Amino acid sequence: MRTTGPVSNSFISQRLRLHYVDWGNREAPPLILQHGGRDHCRSWDWVAEELTKDWHVIAPDLRGHGDSAWSPEGHYGMDAFVYDFAQLVHTLGHEQVTIVSHSLGGNIATRFTGLYPEKVRKLVNIEGLGPSPELRAQAEAEGAANRVRKWIEDKRKASARLPRRYPTLAAAYARMKEENGFLSDEQARHLTVHGASRNEDGTWSWKFDNYLNVWSANDMPHAEQIKLWEAITCPVLMFYGTDSFASNPEKDGRLAHFPTASLKVYEKAGHWLHHDQFDRFMSDIREFL
Repeated sequence: MRTTGPVSNSFISQRLRLHYVDWGNREAPPLILQHGGRDHCRSWDWVAEELTKDWHVIAPDLRGHGDSAWSPEGHYGMDAFVYDFAQLVHTLGHEQVTIVSHSLGGNIATRFTGLYPEKVRKLVNIEGLGPSPELRAQAEAEGAANRVRKWIEDKRKASARLPRRYPTLAAAYARMKEENGFLSDEQARHLTVHGASRNEDGTWSWKFDNYLNVWSANDMPHAEQIKLWEAITCPVLMFYGTDSFASNPEKDGRLAHFPTASLKVYEKAGHWLHHDQFDRFMSDIREFL
């Protein structure tokens, strides 16, 4: 990795100051790298290093993540995330962008692409379509009133929960390694250094907001989400890891709603397959982009 690294910047969305890093090469076409839930923009550093020669790489921190502001009322609904993403593109002033996205970030970027198909040149989605049809059916069976009651209960619990504190950065690193056994020592160390901040008492905590663990009780109806998927006109490349908890979109039927999409399946890879199979991933997205 080059020693200088990216430059930090910020933009304003719904009165929140949100952070992004800019890898330079401003004369090149714009490429946005959007991370997933409870992650941060610096988790893309290895990918950005490889692509910055040919692209103007921008990697934002979602609200409540990394070095972006936390929502004062703990609002982390998909409508807020999609607005933030649209505001980033608007602020940067690009007529068209290319997007590589992961998990929650993939869900956000895919909705943006369906809303503004003319704004996206190509889209890479890494396990970012939201809950599987099976999990969605279970949630819908609970009924709207029960979902809202559970949401209220969970929000109250989150308000009483203090961020977990680690006595040392090494302890946080050990937790990172425990969470994802596919990570190399170098990857886990890098993700920990950029994903944790020091508390006043000298301990360390992850940067993301506890309220992110409580998903919104209401979202766009699934039939309307499908309409957004079907509205996408640019080429779409999806990825799925066989050792991930996520559902394979080809097997569960969701891929069929994307008229221009193809899917790559990685063996020996989990949810963060762009870390787990980095060389193969870079080869595949270079060919696609």
